Amino acid sequence: MNRSELVAALADRAEVTRKDADAVLAALAETVGDVVSKGDEKVTIPGFLAFERTHRAAREGRNPASGEPMTIPAGYSVKVSAGSKLKEAAKGK
Repeated sequence: MNRSELVAALADRAEVTRKDADAVLAALAETVGDVVSKGDEKVTIPGFLAFERTHRAAREGRNPASGEPMTIPAGYSVKVSAGSKLKEAAKGK
């Protein structure tokens, strides 16, 4: 399902226009991005998803082109965890 299909499905379920559904989806993505970028708190939608920023330590890797060892710098990533209702839906129940 791509974004336009998701917006259409949200609009149908919520009985709102596609424009309104798209605005809400964009606001959700922007808000989650803002909170995660700060890194001081976790965004949780109970039963559905949780988003949090995690720190990755520097590590050794290899240049795929030459095979030479290289240091991959430390950085941040996002951890997304499925909630209980989403896990049950994935089981087909």
